Amino acid sequence: MIVARLALGAAAAWAAYAWGAHLLTPGCVWHGPATRRRIALTFDDGPDALWTERTLALLDREKVSASFFLVGERAVRAPDTVKRIAASGHEIGSHGWSHRSLWLCGPHRTEDEIGRAHRVLSDAVGRPIRHFRPPWGMVNAAMFRTLRRHSQRCVFWSIQPEGLRAVPAPQQVEHVVRRAHPGAIVDLHDAEGVRGAPERLLAALPAMIAGLREQGYEFATVSELLQTPGIGEERRTG
Repeated sequence: MIVARLALGAAAAWAAYAWGAHLLTPGCVWHGPATRRRIALTFDDGPDALWTERTLALLDREKVSASFFLVGERAVRAPDTVKRIAASGHEIGSHGWSHRSLWLCGPHRTEDEIGRAHRVLSDAVGRPIRHFRPPWGMVNAAMFRTLRRHSQRCVFWSIQPEGLRAVPAPQQVEHVVRRAHPGAIVDLHDAEGVRGAPERLLAALPAMIAGLREQGYEFATVSELLQTPGIGEERRTG
């Protein structure tokens, strides 16, 4: 009986720490102002020496600026790609150090995941990283205090064409173009979380960009969308 009560108490404490923390996420960034017909393409899980480079080449051809939420330990392994992201005028945000779900992190591990990635990425680009996206969109109560210490904002998304399940490229294009709205933040993946995600993304991206432009959208980084300072703010024609 005592063991059962302790287990129930531990489960309730974890639920409040992890699930309960999602009650605070309405205060995070989910979209930008709807005052202008602009949209932000964001890329998670990189950098990847192959797929991120191909994504950058495509964005360069299309003259599109975007935001990349990088995993710290992957950035250490691909420093040249990180530099190219910033040099190309894109924004760099943090996706944590190891892509570990914050549901599985206590306060100390949460500080390590956020703080370590913040330091490494800020050093790599020469300016403080302003935005953080939690892996899998999962938060915990300690995250909010940690982000305040590092002067970061939590950024989610308003459109996600592929999440935990693989979605064919044509369906991704249709999903984004149909749901596009002024100030939207689109969550895409330039490295593997879901198997084959970056390959499907590259197949979808040209038609996605063309479809959004046909609707009159311009492209912006998250910082540009929110009109706040960010990394890599050299403007391009959207």
